[in-house]
Amino acid sequence: MSKKVHPYIPNMVSEVKQEMLDEIGVQSVEELYSCIPEDLHFKGTMNIPKALNELELRRHIEGLLNKNISTNEYINFLGAGCWQHFIPAVCDEVNQRAEFLTAYAGEPYEDHGRFQALFEYQSLMAELVDMEVVNVPTFDWAQAASTSIRMASRITKRTKILLANTLSPERRKVITNYGTPQLSFEGIKFNLNTGLMDLADLEEKLSNEVAAIYFENPSYLGFIESQGQEISQLAKKYDVLMIVGVDPSSLGVLAPPSQYGADIVCGDLQPLGMHMNYSGGQAGFIATYNDPKFVNEYPSRLFGIIPTVKKGEYGFGDIAYDRTSFADRENGKESVGTQTALWGITAGVYLSLMGPNGMYELGQAIMQNSQYAVMQLNSINNIRGSRITSPFFKEFIIDFNDTGLTVEEINSRLLEQKIFGGKDLSLEFPEYGQAALYCVTEVHTKEDIDKLVNALSTIVGY
Repeated sequence: MSKKVHPYIPNMVSEVKQEMLDEIGVQSVEELYSCIPEDLHFKGTMNIPKALNELELRRHIEGLLNKNISTNEYINFLGAGCWQHFIPAVCDEVNQRAEFLTAYAGEPYEDHGRFQALFEYQSLMAELVDMEVVNVPTFDWAQAASTSIRMASRITKRTKILLANTLSPERRKVITNYGTPQLSFEGIKFNLNTGLMDLADLEEKLSNEVAAIYFENPSYLGFIESQGQEISQLAKKYDVLMIVGVDPSSLGVLAPPSQYGADIVCGDLQPLGMHMNYSGGQAGFIATYNDPKFVNEYPSRLFGIIPTVKKGEYGFGDIAYDRTSFADRENGKESVGTQTALWGITAGVYLSLMGPNGMYELGQAIMQNSQYAVMQLNSINNIRGSRITSPFFKEFIIDFNDTGLTVEEINSRLLEQKIFGGKDLSLEFPEYGQAALYCVTEVHTKEDIDKLVNALSTIVGY
Protein backbone atom coordinates (compact mmCIF):
# COMPACT_ATOMS: atom_id res chain seq x y z
CA MET A 1 0.00 0.00 0.00
CA SER A 2 1.22 3.49 -0.81
CA LYS A 3 2.46 5.43 2.17
CA LYS A 4 1.32 8.73 0.60
CA VAL A 5 -2.41 8.94 1.28
CA HIS A 6 -2.80 12.71 1.69
CA PRO A 7 -0.01 15.30 1.59
CA TYR A 8 -1.45 17.43 4.40
CA ILE A 9 -2.92 14.93 6.87
CA PRO A 10 -0.43 12.79 8.82
CA ASN A 11 -0.86 9.19 9.95
CA MET A 12 -3.49 8.24 7.37
CA VAL A 13 -1.77 5.06 6.20
CA SER A 14 -3.60 1.97 7.49
CA GLU A 15 -0.45 0.30 8.84
CA VAL A 16 0.54 3.45 10.74
CA LYS A 17 -2.95 3.80 12.21
CA GLN A 18 -2.89 0.19 13.37
CA GLU A 19 0.51 0.64 15.03
CA MET A 20 -0.85 3.61 16.96
CA LEU A 21 -3.98 1.71 18.04
CA ASP A 22 -1.88 -1.28 19.14
CA GLU A 23 0.38 1.02 21.15
CA ILE A 24 -2.49 2.45 23.21
CA GLY A 25 -4.35 -0.85 23.42
CA VAL A 26 -7.60 -0.26 21.54
CA GLN A 27 -9.13 -2.12 18.61
CA SER A 28 -10.45 0.80 16.55
CA VAL A 29 -10.64 4.57 16.29
CA GLU A 30 -14.35 4.36 17.18
CA GLU A 31 -13.42 2.85 20.55
CA LEU A 32 -11.78 6.17 21.45
CA TYR A 33 -15.23 7.78 21.34
CA SER A 34 -17.06 5.14 23.36
CA CYS A 35 -17.91 7.73 26.02
CA ILE A 36 -20.26 9.46 23.57
CA PRO A 37 -23.83 8.03 23.79
CA GLU A 38 -24.78 5.83 20.84
CA ASP A 39 -27.85 7.93 19.96
CA LEU A 40 -25.58 10.91 19.31
CA HIS A 41 -23.49 9.05 16.73
CA PHE A 42 -24.01 10.11 13.12
CA LYS A 43 -24.78 6.96 11.12
CA GLY A 44 -25.14 8.45 7.66
CA THR A 45 -22.63 9.45 5.02
CA MET A 46 -21.37 13.00 5.12
CA ASN A 47 -21.84 15.00 1.94
CA ILE A 48 -18.23 16.00 1.43
CA PRO A 49 -17.48 17.13 -2.13
CA LYS A 50 -14.48 15.87 -4.03
CA ALA A 51 -11.35 17.70 -3.01
CA LEU A 52 -9.86 20.21 -5.44
CA ASN A 53 -6.24 20.04 -6.43
CA GLU A 54 -4.01 22.98 -5.56
CA LEU A 55 -4.48 24.79 -8.88
CA GLU A 56 -8.25 24.33 -8.83
CA LEU A 57 -8.45 25.47 -5.21
CA ARG A 58 -6.42 28.61 -5.94
CA ARG A 59 -8.68 29.51 -8.87
CA HIS A 60 -11.78 28.87 -6.77
CA ILE A 61 -10.62 31.05 -3.86
CA GLU A 62 -9.41 33.85 -6.13
CA GLY A 63 -12.76 33.79 -7.92
CA LEU A 64 -14.54 34.27 -4.61
CA LEU A 65 -12.19 37.05 -3.53
CA ASN A 66 -12.61 38.88 -6.82
CA LYS A 67 -16.31 39.30 -6.03
CA ASN A 68 -15.40 41.53 -3.10
CA ILE A 69 -15.24 45.31 -3.35
CA SER A 70 -12.70 46.91 -1.06
CA THR A 71 -11.87 50.41 0.06
CA ASN A 72 -9.32 50.51 -2.74
CA GLU A 73 -12.20 50.84 -5.21
CA TYR A 74 -14.86 52.63 -3.14
CA ILE A 75 -14.70 55.62 -0.78
CA ASN A 76 -15.39 54.36 2.71
CA PHE A 77 -17.23 56.14 5.53
CA LEU A 78 -17.79 53.06 7.70
CA GLY A 79 -16.28 52.86 11.17
CA ALA A 80 -18.09 51.54 14.26
CA GLY A 81 -15.15 49.55 15.62
CA CYS A 82 -12.95 48.97 12.57
CA TRP A 83 -11.62 52.19 11.11
CA GLN A 84 -9.74 53.09 7.95
CA HIS A 85 -6.44 54.78 8.74
CA PHE A 86 -3.21 55.23 6.83
CA ILE A 87 -0.78 52.35 7.44
CA PRO A 88 2.92 53.24 7.03
CA ALA A 89 4.66 50.58 4.91
CA VAL A 90 7.26 49.93 7.60
CA CYS A 91 4.53 48.53 9.90
CA ASP A 92 3.98 45.64 7.47
CA GLU A 93 7.69 45.31 6.79
CA VAL A 94 8.49 44.76 10.47
CA ASN A 95 5.52 42.58 11.46
CA GLN A 96 6.18 40.22 8.56
CA ARG A 97 9.76 39.54 9.61
CA ALA A 98 10.21 35.85 10.34
CA GLU A 99 11.42 36.34 13.92
CA PHE A 100 8.14 38.11 14.76
CA LEU A 101 5.61 36.53 12.43
CA THR A 102 6.48 32.95 13.33
CA ALA A 103 7.48 33.40 16.98
CA TYR A 104 4.80 31.93 19.25
CA ALA A 105 5.35 31.48 22.98
CA GLY A 106 9.12 31.66 22.73
CA GLU A 107 11.88 31.35 25.26
CA PRO A 108 15.03 33.48 25.55
CA TYR A 109 17.14 31.11 23.46
CA GLU A 110 14.74 31.49 20.52
CA ASP A 111 13.38 34.93 21.21
CA HIS A 112 15.18 36.99 18.54
CA GLY A 113 14.19 40.27 20.18
CA ARG A 114 10.46 39.69 20.52
CA PHE A 115 10.45 40.31 24.27
CA GLN A 116 12.25 43.60 23.77
CA ALA A 117 9.89 44.59 20.93
CA LEU A 118 6.88 43.96 23.17
CA PHE A 119 8.51 45.85 26.03
CA GLU A 120 9.03 48.81 23.71
CA TYR A 121 5.38 48.61 22.59
CA GLN A 122 4.20 48.56 26.20
CA SER A 123 6.39 51.57 27.03
CA LEU A 124 5.16 53.60 24.05
CA MET A 125 1.53 52.69 24.71
CA ALA A 126 1.89 53.59 28.39
CA GLU A 127 3.19 57.01 27.43
CA LEU A 128 0.30 57.55 25.02
CA VAL A 129 -2.39 56.67 27.60
CA ASP A 130 -0.46 58.28 30.49
CA MET A 131 -0.37 55.07 32.50
CA GLU A 132 2.55 52.96 33.75
CA VAL A 133 1.69 49.33 32.99
CA VAL A 134 0.36 47.93 29.69
CA ASN A 135 -0.28 44.27 28.88
CA VAL A 136 0.53 42.14 25.88
CA PRO A 137 -2.52 42.68 23.60
CA THR A 138 -5.78 40.80 24.04
CA PHE A 139 -7.85 39.59 21.08
CA ASP A 140 -9.84 42.82 20.72
CA TRP A 141 -11.37 45.79 22.54
CA ALA A 142 -14.29 43.70 23.80
CA GLN A 143 -11.98 41.24 25.53
CA ALA A 144 -9.85 44.06 26.92
CA ALA A 145 -12.97 45.68 28.41
CA SER A 146 -14.26 42.35 29.73
CA THR A 147 -10.95 41.51 31.39
CA SER A 148 -10.63 45.04 32.82
CA ILE A 149 -14.06 44.60 34.41
CA ARG A 150 -13.13 41.22 35.87
CA MET A 151 -9.92 42.75 37.23
CA ALA A 152 -12.00 45.46 38.92
CA SER A 153 -14.29 42.85 40.45
CA ARG A 154 -11.36 40.92 41.89
CA ILE A 155 -9.78 44.10 43.28
CA THR A 156 -12.96 45.43 44.94
CA LYS A 157 -14.44 42.03 45.86
CA ARG A 158 -17.74 43.26 44.36
CA THR A 159 -19.84 41.84 41.55
CA LYS A 160 -22.10 44.59 40.18
CA ILE A 161 -21.01 46.50 37.07
CA LEU A 162 -22.48 49.70 35.60
CA LEU A 163 -22.25 50.08 31.81
CA ALA A 164 -22.95 53.21 29.78
CA ASN A 165 -25.89 52.63 27.45
CA THR A 166 -23.92 54.23 24.62
CA LEU A 167 -21.70 51.15 24.28
CA SER A 168 -21.64 49.19 21.05
CA PRO A 169 -24.37 46.54 21.48
CA GLU A 170 -21.97 43.93 20.14
CA ARG A 171 -19.28 44.85 22.68
CA ARG A 172 -21.87 44.93 25.45
CA LYS A 173 -22.91 41.37 24.58
CA VAL A 174 -19.31 40.15 24.78
CA ILE A 175 -18.78 41.91 28.12
CA THR A 176 -21.99 40.43 29.55
CA ASN A 177 -21.20 36.96 28.27
CA TYR A 178 -17.64 37.11 29.62
CA GLY A 179 -18.80 38.25 33.05
CA THR A 180 -21.87 36.06 33.51
CA PRO A 181 -22.85 34.45 35.85
CA GLN A 182 -20.39 35.80 38.43
CA LEU A 183 -21.08 39.45 37.59
CA SER A 184 -24.32 41.38 37.14
CA PHE A 185 -24.68 44.35 34.78
CA GLU A 186 -26.88 47.43 34.73
CA GLY A 187 -27.06 50.21 32.15
CA ILE A 188 -26.74 53.96 32.71
CA LYS A 189 -29.05 56.27 30.77
CA PHE A 190 -27.80 58.99 28.45
CA ASN A 191 -29.13 62.20 26.95
CA LEU A 192 -30.31 61.62 23.38
CA ASN A 193 -29.35 65.10 22.23
CA THR A 194 -25.91 65.42 23.84
CA GLY A 195 -25.04 61.73 24.23
CA LEU A 196 -23.68 62.52 27.70
CA MET A 197 -24.22 60.16 30.60
CA ASP A 198 -27.17 60.91 32.87
CA LEU A 199 -25.34 61.72 36.12
CA ALA A 200 -28.52 61.60 38.18
CA ASP A 201 -29.19 58.05 36.99
CA LEU A 202 -25.56 57.14 37.67
CA GLU A 203 -25.68 58.50 41.21
CA GLU A 204 -28.91 56.64 41.90
CA LYS A 205 -27.37 53.32 40.79
CA LEU A 206 -24.01 53.70 42.54
CA SER A 207 -23.63 51.80 45.81
CA ASN A 208 -21.15 49.85 47.93
CA GLU A 209 -22.04 46.78 45.86
CA VAL A 210 -20.76 48.24 42.58
CA ALA A 211 -17.27 47.19 41.49
CA ALA A 212 -16.82 49.45 38.47
CA ILE A 213 -18.39 51.76 35.97
CA TYR A 214 -17.40 51.37 32.32
CA PHE A 215 -17.85 53.93 29.55
CA GLU A 216 -15.99 54.87 26.38
CA ASN A 217 -14.49 58.15 25.26
CA PRO A 218 -14.92 58.90 22.40
CA SER A 219 -18.06 56.82 22.57
CA TYR A 220 -19.32 54.27 20.08
CA LEU A 221 -21.68 57.00 18.85
CA GLY A 222 -18.73 59.30 18.24
CA PHE A 223 -19.27 62.05 20.81
CA ILE A 224 -16.75 63.03 23.46
CA GLU A 225 -17.88 62.38 27.04
CA SER A 226 -16.95 65.69 28.72
CA GLN A 227 -18.11 64.67 32.21
CA GLY A 228 -15.22 62.34 33.02
CA GLN A 229 -14.18 64.27 36.12
CA GLU A 230 -17.73 64.35 37.49
CA ILE A 231 -18.20 60.63 36.83
CA SER A 232 -14.94 59.89 38.63
CA GLN A 233 -15.93 61.97 41.66
CA LEU A 234 -19.28 60.18 41.96
CA ALA A 235 -17.58 56.77 41.63
CA LYS A 236 -14.99 57.55 44.29
CA LYS A 237 -17.71 58.26 46.86
CA TYR A 238 -18.37 54.52 46.88
CA ASP A 239 -14.81 53.34 46.10
CA VAL A 240 -16.05 52.25 42.67
CA LEU A 241 -13.33 51.85 40.02
CA MET A 242 -13.69 53.82 36.80
CA ILE A 243 -12.77 51.96 33.61
CA VAL A 244 -12.61 53.97 30.39
CA GLY A 245 -12.39 52.53 26.88
CA VAL A 246 -10.58 54.74 24.41
CA ASP A 247 -9.69 54.99 20.73
CA PRO A 248 -5.91 55.58 20.94
CA SER A 249 -5.86 57.62 17.72
CA SER A 250 -7.69 60.36 19.64
CA LEU A 251 -5.04 60.78 22.33
CA GLY A 252 -2.87 63.20 20.35
CA VAL A 253 -5.58 65.83 20.83
CA LEU A 254 -7.78 64.57 23.70
CA ALA A 255 -6.75 64.20 27.34
CA PRO A 256 -6.11 60.55 28.26
CA PRO A 257 -8.65 59.06 30.70
CA SER A 258 -6.04 58.93 33.49
CA GLN A 259 -6.22 62.72 33.66
CA TYR A 260 -9.88 62.66 34.65
CA GLY A 261 -9.71 59.82 37.12
CA ALA A 262 -9.64 56.51 35.26
CA ASP A 263 -8.30 53.59 37.27
CA ILE A 264 -8.10 51.26 34.26
CA VAL A 265 -7.87 52.27 30.60
CA CYS A 266 -8.54 49.86 27.75
CA GLY A 267 -9.28 50.04 24.05
CA ASP A 268 -8.48 48.88 20.53
CA LEU A 269 -5.07 48.93 18.85
CA GLN A 270 -6.47 48.61 15.32
CA PRO A 271 -6.03 52.35 14.54
CA LEU A 272 -2.31 52.02 15.26
CA GLY A 273 -0.95 50.42 12.10
CA MET A 274 -3.43 47.61 11.43
CA HIS A 275 -5.26 47.09 8.15
CA MET A 276 -8.97 46.41 7.95
CA ASN A 277 -9.47 42.73 7.16
CA TYR A 278 -13.13 41.86 7.52
CA SER A 279 -13.11 43.66 10.90
CA GLY A 280 -9.55 42.62 11.77
CA GLY A 281 -6.84 42.58 12.68
CA GLN A 282 -8.09 43.59 16.04
CA ALA A 283 -6.17 43.77 19.28
CA GLY A 284 -7.07 45.18 22.67
CA PHE A 285 -4.93 46.77 25.35
CA ILE A 286 -5.28 47.26 29.12
CA ALA A 287 -3.39 49.93 31.08
CA THR A 288 -3.14 50.73 34.78
CA TYR A 289 -0.85 52.50 37.24
CA ASN A 290 2.09 50.57 38.67
CA ASP A 291 0.15 49.52 41.74
CA PRO A 292 0.59 45.89 42.89
CA LYS A 293 -3.14 45.48 43.53
CA PHE A 294 -3.76 46.22 39.85
CA VAL A 295 -0.66 44.56 38.40
CA ASN A 296 -1.34 41.30 40.22
CA GLU A 297 -4.81 41.08 38.63
CA TYR A 298 -3.59 41.18 35.03
CA PRO A 299 -4.19 37.69 33.63
CA SER A 300 -2.00 38.23 30.56
CA ARG A 301 1.74 38.57 30.15
CA LEU A 302 3.71 41.68 31.03
CA PHE A 303 7.27 42.24 29.85
CA GLY A 304 9.91 44.26 31.64
CA ILE A 305 13.65 44.73 32.12
CA ILE A 306 14.89 42.14 34.59
CA PRO A 307 18.32 40.95 35.85
CA THR A 308 19.87 37.85 34.30
CA VAL A 309 21.86 35.15 36.09
CA LYS A 310 24.97 37.22 35.41
CA LYS A 311 25.45 39.98 37.97
CA GLY A 312 25.03 43.45 36.51
CA GLU A 313 23.46 42.15 33.29
CA TYR A 314 19.84 42.81 32.33
CA GLY A 315 17.46 41.43 29.74
CA PHE A 316 13.81 41.45 28.77
CA GLY A 317 11.37 38.94 30.20
CA ASP A 318 8.11 38.14 31.99
CA ILE A 319 7.11 40.13 35.05
CA ALA A 320 5.17 38.44 37.88
CA TYR A 321 4.68 35.37 35.70
CA ASP A 322 3.16 33.38 38.58
CA ARG A 323 -0.09 35.42 38.39
CA THR A 324 -0.88 34.16 34.85
CA SER A 325 -2.80 31.08 33.78
CA PHE A 326 0.34 30.06 31.87
CA ALA A 327 1.95 29.41 35.25
CA ASP A 328 -1.06 28.56 37.42
CA ARG A 329 -3.06 26.74 34.74
CA GLU A 330 -6.60 25.86 35.91
CA ASN A 331 -6.18 27.95 39.08
CA GLY A 332 -5.40 31.10 37.10
CA LYS A 333 -7.54 34.22 37.53
CA GLU A 334 -8.61 33.95 33.89
CA SER A 335 -7.58 31.53 31.19
CA VAL A 336 -5.28 33.29 28.72
CA GLY A 337 -4.25 31.41 25.61
CA THR A 338 -3.00 32.60 22.25
CA GLN A 339 -2.96 36.39 22.16
CA THR A 340 -2.34 39.03 19.51
CA ALA A 341 1.25 39.89 20.38
CA LEU A 342 2.14 40.50 16.72
CA TRP A 343 -0.29 43.43 16.65
CA GLY A 344 1.40 44.82 19.75
CA ILE A 345 4.69 44.87 17.88
CA THR A 346 2.90 46.54 14.95
CA ALA A 347 1.42 49.21 17.23
CA GLY A 348 4.86 49.76 18.73
CA VAL A 349 6.32 50.36 15.26
CA TYR A 350 3.50 52.79 14.45
CA LEU A 351 3.88 54.76 17.68
CA SER A 352 7.67 54.93 17.35
CA LEU A 353 7.24 56.39 13.86
CA MET A 354 4.58 58.91 14.85
CA GLY A 355 5.90 60.19 18.14
CA PRO A 356 4.00 62.81 20.17
CA ASN A 357 4.02 65.37 17.36
CA GLY A 358 2.81 62.84 14.82
CA MET A 359 -0.09 61.73 17.02
CA TYR A 360 -1.03 65.39 17.55
CA GLU A 361 -0.97 66.06 13.81
CA LEU A 362 -3.02 62.90 13.20
CA GLY A 363 -5.68 64.01 15.66
CA GLN A 364 -5.76 67.51 14.21
CA ALA A 365 -6.18 66.19 10.65
CA ILE A 366 -9.00 63.85 11.69
CA MET A 367 -10.92 66.53 13.57
CA GLN A 368 -10.53 69.06 10.75
CA ASN A 369 -11.80 66.53 8.20
CA SER A 370 -14.74 65.40 10.33
CA GLN A 371 -15.73 68.98 11.20
CA TYR A 372 -15.64 69.94 7.52
CA ALA A 373 -17.78 66.92 6.64
CA VAL A 374 -20.48 67.82 9.19
CA MET A 375 -20.47 71.48 8.12
CA GLN A 376 -21.04 70.48 4.49
CA LEU A 377 -23.67 67.87 5.35
CA ASN A 378 -25.62 70.44 7.34
CA SER A 379 -26.05 72.43 4.12
CA ILE A 380 -28.30 69.67 2.73
CA ASN A 381 -31.99 70.22 3.43
CA ASN A 382 -33.64 67.64 5.74
CA ILE A 383 -30.28 66.20 6.85
CA ARG A 384 -28.68 66.86 10.23
CA GLY A 385 -24.95 66.40 9.86
CA SER A 386 -24.51 65.61 13.53
CA ARG A 387 -27.54 64.35 15.47
CA ILE A 388 -25.65 64.67 18.75
CA THR A 389 -24.72 68.20 19.81
CA SER A 390 -21.63 67.32 21.87
CA PRO A 391 -18.17 67.64 20.28
CA PHE A 392 -17.01 64.54 18.39
CA PHE A 393 -13.73 63.11 17.11
CA LYS A 394 -13.93 61.05 13.92
CA GLU A 395 -17.41 59.52 14.10
CA PHE A 396 -20.77 61.22 14.15
CA ILE A 397 -24.45 60.38 13.62
CA ILE A 398 -26.18 61.69 10.48
CA ASP A 399 -29.95 62.09 10.97
CA PHE A 400 -31.96 61.09 7.87
CA ASN A 401 -35.42 61.06 9.50
CA ASP A 402 -36.70 64.07 7.55
CA THR A 403 -35.68 62.70 4.15
CA GLY A 404 -38.47 60.13 3.93
CA LEU A 405 -35.83 57.48 3.14
CA THR A 406 -34.40 54.66 5.23
CA VAL A 407 -30.68 54.35 5.87
CA GLU A 408 -30.77 51.05 4.00
CA GLU A 409 -32.18 52.79 0.91
CA ILE A 410 -29.64 55.60 1.14
CA ASN A 411 -26.70 53.21 1.55
CA SER A 412 -27.90 51.19 -1.44
CA ARG A 413 -27.98 54.35 -3.57
CA LEU A 414 -24.52 55.37 -2.32
CA LEU A 415 -23.10 52.02 -3.43
CA GLU A 416 -24.19 52.88 -6.96
CA GLN A 417 -21.84 55.86 -6.74
CA LYS A 418 -19.00 53.76 -5.31
CA ILE A 419 -19.38 54.98 -1.73
CA PHE A 420 -19.69 52.90 1.42
CA GLY A 421 -22.16 54.84 3.59
CA GLY A 422 -22.30 54.87 7.38
CA LYS A 423 -23.47 52.09 9.67
CA ASP A 424 -27.25 51.85 9.99
CA LEU A 425 -28.17 52.52 13.63
CA SER A 426 -31.90 51.98 13.26
CA LEU A 427 -31.75 48.53 14.87
CA GLU A 428 -29.00 49.16 17.46
CA PHE A 429 -30.32 52.56 18.60
CA PRO A 430 -33.96 52.75 17.40
CA GLU A 431 -34.48 55.87 19.50
CA TYR A 432 -32.60 57.78 16.79
CA GLY A 433 -34.85 56.46 14.03
CA GLN A 434 -33.29 56.52 10.57
CA ALA A 435 -29.76 57.53 11.51
CA ALA A 436 -26.31 56.29 10.50
CA LEU A 437 -22.89 56.38 12.11
CA TYR A 438 -20.30 57.90 9.75
CA CYS A 439 -16.53 57.90 10.14
CA VAL A 440 -14.05 60.41 8.69
CA THR A 441 -10.30 60.03 9.26
CA GLU A 442 -7.01 61.34 7.90
CA VAL A 443 -7.37 59.21 4.76
CA HIS A 444 -10.35 61.24 3.52
CA THR A 445 -9.60 64.11 1.17
CA LYS A 446 -11.75 67.18 0.60
CA GLU A 447 -12.75 65.62 -2.73
CA ASP A 448 -13.90 62.44 -0.95
CA ILE A 449 -16.09 64.39 1.44
CA ASP A 450 -17.47 66.62 -1.31
CA LYS A 451 -18.35 63.53 -3.33
CA LEU A 452 -20.34 62.16 -0.37
CA VAL A 453 -22.15 65.47 0.12
CA ASN A 454 -23.03 65.73 -3.57
CA ALA A 455 -24.21 62.13 -3.64
CA LEU A 456 -26.45 62.57 -0.61
CA SER A 457 -27.82 65.83 -2.06
CA THR A 458 -28.82 63.94 -5.19
CA ILE A 459 -30.29 60.99 -3.30
CA VAL A 460 -32.53 63.08 -1.03
CA GLY A 461 -33.47 65.39 -3.90
CA TYR A 462 -31.86 68.64 -2.75
